[in-house]
Amino acid sequence: MFSFSSVVTLRRTSAAALGCSLIVLACAPLTAQEAAEQSAPAAPAPAAGSEVEASAAAPALETPADRPANLPASAGPRSPEEAIQEIADAVASTAVESVTPKEEAAAPEPVMVQDPLVSPLEDPPVPVDLLSPEGGEPTPTESVVVNLINRLVERGVLTQADASELAVQAQRDAAIASQNAAAAALVAADAAMATEEDIVVTHIPEPVKDRLREEIRQDILATHSQGEVLVLPSGKDTVVLDDKDLPAWVENTRIYGDLRLRYDASRYPDGNDNTGSFPDFNRINTGDPFDVAGFEFSPQLNVDQNRRRFRMRARLGMETDLGDGYTVGLRAATGNDNSPVSTNQTLGNNFNKYSIWLDQAYLKWQSPAFDGNLSVTAGRFENPFFRATDVMWDNDLGFDGLAFHIATDLSENVRPFLTAGVFPIFNTSFHFPNNEPGKFESTDRYLYGAQGGADFVIARNVDAKVGLGYHDFSGVEGELSDPYLPLTNKDAGSTDNLRPPFAQKGNTYMALRDIVADPLNNFGTANQWQYFGLASKFQILSYNGRINLSHWEPFQVSLLGEYAVNVGYNEGDVSQIALNNRGPLQPDGTTGTFEGGNIAWNFGVQFGQPVLASKGDWNTLLGYRFVESDAVLDAFNDSDFGLGGTNLEGFTVGTGIALKPNINLNIRWMGASEIAGPPLKSDVFQFDINAKF
Repeated sequence: MFSFSSVVTLRRTSAAALGCSLIVLACAPLTAQEAAEQSAPAAPAPAAGSEVEASAAAPALETPADRPANLPASAGPRSPEEAIQEIADAVASTAVESVTPKEEAAAPEPVMVQDPLVSPLEDPPVPVDLLSPEGGEPTPTESVVVNLINRLVERGVLTQADASELAVQAQRDAAIASQNAAAAALVAADAAMATEEDIVVTHIPEPVKDRLREEIRQDILATHSQGEVLVLPSGKDTVVLDDKDLPAWVENTRIYGDLRLRYDASRYPDGNDNTGSFPDFNRINTGDPFDVAGFEFSPQLNVDQNRRRFRMRARLGMETDLGDGYTVGLRAATGNDNSPVSTNQTLGNNFNKYSIWLDQAYLKWQSPAFDGNLSVTAGRFENPFFRATDVMWDNDLGFDGLAFHIATDLSENVRPFLTAGVFPIFNTSFHFPNNEPGKFESTDRYLYGAQGGADFVIARNVDAKVGLGYHDFSGVEGELSDPYLPLTNKDAGSTDNLRPPFAQKGNTYMALRDIVADPLNNFGTANQWQYFGLASKFQILSYNGRINLSHWEPFQVSLLGEYAVNVGYNEGDVSQIALNNRGPLQPDGTTGTFEGGNIAWNFGVQFGQPVLASKGDWNTLLGYRFVESDAVLDAFNDSDFGLGGTNLEGFTVGTGIALKPNINLNIRWMGASEIAGPPLKSDVFQFDINAKF
């Protein structure tokens, strides 16, 4: 358990000590009897006609019972220094005492004490008419110090102005001392609740903050499940409502959304190979098969013409608490198409309206017994795995399937977690192939993934999060079909369903159809209708890490790293069937040497505020990545760097600043070069305006 306390410096200014300081200024000697007369409390006014009134004018003789206990019994003459010291000693011991009236005083009004842990103490208001008018009889008060000051004025030791100022200062210091005593009581009460296991910290690491936010959210949901508290948009104020004032759907539903407006400029430097070396395998595989023996170019990627685009991303979601730990969520988003890695909509469609896609739809259960740290999610939902960079997963990528997550506190500084799931990637059409009476075997594809890791609080200003994951993309690799003779481009092969349903670029491809040579296809020189599949298996071991250094608060330095290796990759097998990612043609006209690989890594440094949460917050990022052709699946990784895919390396530089808590600006530049195959370079510049609610 963590206990957070603020250090409060208490000023213990004693009114008695101040009184001593004032009396030392006196220049006339006082006897002990005079000091006792001046410091004694004033007697209450007697009733008219009483015996006490008759003798009030007579001076009373001092008795041991009348003398204050802390004054000396001797009343003989003494030096001014001795008299002043005796008076000071008397004041020091009696100034904090108050005169108790004989009749019970009325109950005081409640006093609102400002919480010293929330804001600094302020001087309380002080009355200014504490002393008697010039020349008049001093008005007795319940303050010994004020009475002494009045008597000094009466004897001519102090002027009326000086006395008034000193009285005001003494009264102010007494009030502040009272406030400080209340503050000390609050701190002492907080300390009394602490145990030996508590840790007092001045810096709260980001993982701990995230955990506290979630715990507070769960506590609020549990405490105010009937909707009696409404949190205003400012996040600082609350309004107490009756159940009848709050509609049921508002009580349990959270509405959220965001809008991103982007200017995107893509530039291709001179020197890129534009002779037909970059076939668009995704366009071929999602359309009719391509005749590799024909006289037309296959669909090609743009590698030499610069483009400028204005783009938009809009998302609107809702999340409803069903009780007992169950939550249902829905989110809609824009998008040019059903791409899994982009919700961008390019503007400029002749003012036509744009499509809205179902981006998320899930049911989630969080165990109340584990304070929400054990959860199961089913449907379509956000990426459940921890990632430090976007080498393997794009930021917009959603997952279909079933995910399990558990986290616990191993100690005060270590919080391990485990995430695992089964995610369907592709399901064979129920009637495939549609134009043949005999159907082919189903070739469904799945992702089986698991990731274990932990959050660490290494030191007061150092925290980290690491994760090790294994991801098996089952059935995504291509396979040569049974031998057959397609007479038209509609004749399906037995492994046509192994072609990727979506791809960007970079992975190594192979031919899927085993087309026999026959006089009907001119012995293999015509009607070679072909689809293409991935040449490698994808079984990826990935490492993700983030280290936060908070020595320079409010600024933070974050070290971001990701490393991935495709352990299912076999270069010998892939090189024999690879159609792309090869070097220049050999002198004898044969294909070039295969240059692909299975390693990817990314390292970045971010400096500034970790989250753009307040106006003026900013951060900047510098990173370098190296992603070989078959290190990760190009269908699901970053769609912006190098315009998407693998077989790329280069720098990323970006910066962001918050205009207000929910609006920020971001600028990013990415320079990428192809690793294997013909030369290809690109520069991408993006300027974003982000708003969310």
